[in-house]
Amino acid sequence: MKKQWPVRALSRALSTSTSSSTTMTTNTASFPLKHVTKSNFESALSSLSDHVRAADFVAIDLEMTGVTSAPWRDSFEFDRFDVRYLKVKDSAEKFAVVQFGVCPFRWDPLKLSFVAHPHNFFIYPRQELPFDGPANEFLCQTTSLDFLAKYQFDFNACIHEGVSYLSREQEVEALKRANLIYEDGLSDSLKEARDMPVVNVVDVLFSERMKNRLSEWRGGLLRERNGGSEFQGSSNDSEQQFRTVFFKMRPAVSLNGFSSHQLRLIQLVVKKHFKDLAYLHVSGENSSQQFIVYVDSESDKKLLMREVKDEQCKHEELKIKAAVGFRHVIDLLSSEKKLIVGHNCFLDIAHIYSKFLGHLPSTGEEFASSVNNYFPFVIDTKVLLNSNNVLQHLMKKSSTSLSSAFSVLCPQIVLGSKSSYLPLQSRVKVEVEVDDMRSSSWNSGVKHEAGFDAFMTGCIFAQACSHLGIDFKLHSPSENLALNEKLEKHINRLYLSWINGDVINLSTGNRTSESFGSNNHKIRFSKICFEHIVLIWGFQSKIKAREIRECISKVLGPSSVTSVYHVDESAVFVHFSKAGLVSKFLALKESLERTNDPISVLHPLAKLLEGGNTHAASYETYKEICSSPISKVLFADQAEAFGIKWKTKLVESNVEANNQESKILHEGNSMNSESDSAQETNNRKINKVTNDSSYDQLSRNEIVDSFYTSNNVEQIRTSNF
Repeated sequence: MKKQWPVRALSRALSTSTSSSTTMTTNTASFPLKHVTKSNFESALSSLSDHVRAADFVAIDLEMTGVTSAPWRDSFEFDRFDVRYLKVKDSAEKFAVVQFGVCPFRWDPLKLSFVAHPHNFFIYPRQELPFDGPANEFLCQTTSLDFLAKYQFDFNACIHEGVSYLSREQEVEALKRANLIYEDGLSDSLKEARDMPVVNVVDVLFSERMKNRLSEWRGGLLRERNGGSEFQGSSNDSEQQFRTVFFKMRPAVSLNGFSSHQLRLIQLVVKKHFKDLAYLHVSGENSSQQFIVYVDSESDKKLLMREVKDEQCKHEELKIKAAVGFRHVIDLLSSEKKLIVGHNCFLDIAHIYSKFLGHLPSTGEEFASSVNNYFPFVIDTKVLLNSNNVLQHLMKKSSTSLSSAFSVLCPQIVLGSKSSYLPLQSRVKVEVEVDDMRSSSWNSGVKHEAGFDAFMTGCIFAQACSHLGIDFKLHSPSENLALNEKLEKHINRLYLSWINGDVINLSTGNRTSESFGSNNHKIRFSKICFEHIVLIWGFQSKIKAREIRECISKVLGPSSVTSVYHVDESAVFVHFSKAGLVSKFLALKESLERTNDPISVLHPLAKLLEGGNTHAASYETYKEICSSPISKVLFADQAEAFGIKWKTKLVESNVEANNQESKILHEGNSMNSESDSAQETNNRKINKVTNDSSYDQLSRNEIVDSFYTSNNVEQIRTSNF
């Protein structure tokens, strides 16, 4: 069972890592790769901007701290399109991106090769702003951390040196907060002081002393306003707390060493007794300072307040802009409208949206439309390899995983300088340039390091384009590769689920369920009809799928159940052969649970209902539970946390259909026909149930009939699932 750790535990666990964040190129010294942390981010962003603007396409890859927050949120063959999106959404919202690979590719017509600029960004959701709220949290899977560690991921570099970021939504919210704080030139503490009563003797004495002290300072100021540039107070004991300075070319008092409560009292004194004094709370880079400033008039006071507000807002805006961090890279990719290339990248795109744009939309269609606004041209090399006959032939029976595709399509690039003996050279040459150093010979980099994986993805795409008949020798720098007619039908089509071939079109929001070539994963089950599915959970864990199928088939017939699929140890999907059997099963289960007599105890379904916690519903309930942000390890615990109290949720059906079924039942009972089997009679009686909100029960006689019918059914042969 997978475990999840909060980020604080991760930081402690990895604090003793032996890898050094200062030797960023140790693991991949043989491959030229630009490692980027917060120390060199600004310069790297500047050069990357030039490379992206000149690029024909940009390949990306992400490394995350996990994929699924609970076993039942894994990708299943029984996942409908909308449910699969909800699972991807949950993953993108709960796990962190720790490394982001960006690799622009530019065609060099002089050397007849692509020039790649691989960048490997370490990123970390550090809290940069004081009013961000609670510290960021994310989940980690131990298997994912083991995987990263296996490929020498530098955890110290990520946590200590990773580039932080704000999403667009977070930036907008932060700017709103900054403006609210300095609205009307008043701090929150001043607003609190407006109506603060002064009743405590100590407070009264302090306020009176401050009033006298300010009167003395103001009087001396007026008497000597034509004197020197520095004003001296007459009370030496308060000199450090009450020091005369200049603020915005105006005489002022700098307040030091007072408690927050005392400062509120001083604000109140100024407001009540001094019309020509203004209290100001000014935030600096690492601290804040309070001033009492002398003003010549009410208009001068308003001018001062406006100056301070504008200055403070500008200061906060600069801090917020600095906190945007890595999102500047995403903004760059979006604004340049370049062709974005990924490999099996739907989850990557979901992470990009969640981390750097805003909250993920609730449906896949909304997501597709919104992504298309930011990134109008996206291509998935995994879809490309499986949807084109030429590329399928090249891959033969090889896996379309990133490393496998790289080995098959780019052997010369894989082996670098050792590739001279290869009888079949790659069609497209690729050189690598990092910090103005260009190379065409290198050893392989570290797989599953985002920068190198992005490089591999781009190389695969370049070779695939060549095999599709795109001649880069005729390619013009001004030509948009995304608009090439040979690529047009592959653009913006991403695998939502590789397991069952669900593809979503980002341009339209439409989805298709396609099977691409012989390489496609073979689905073990017959065609899935989601209207035929019942979700059952909360049964005793000792019951196996075979036993569940057997006890249901005894009642509804040997061919009633097509398959039983475990969601996890606490829940299963039962796929019925007909949609009508769903309502029959749910109605019978609900009636058995309401009837407390020996017949119910001896009924074949009683084994499934042991323990009294068995729940059942249609597939729509599964979708509702998947939409919850909660992630309990067991599905049964998830359903309880989601708030489900009922045990059976009957399927709503058409009243006219129910009436018709009742009529058929009546006619069947009036016919003394021996041709009807006991099972057919039982099915008709179960059909009598009206599955509306009243939850009508089956009669006791009908339950008895179903019990006796099951004993006459031929023994069912079952198989393990």
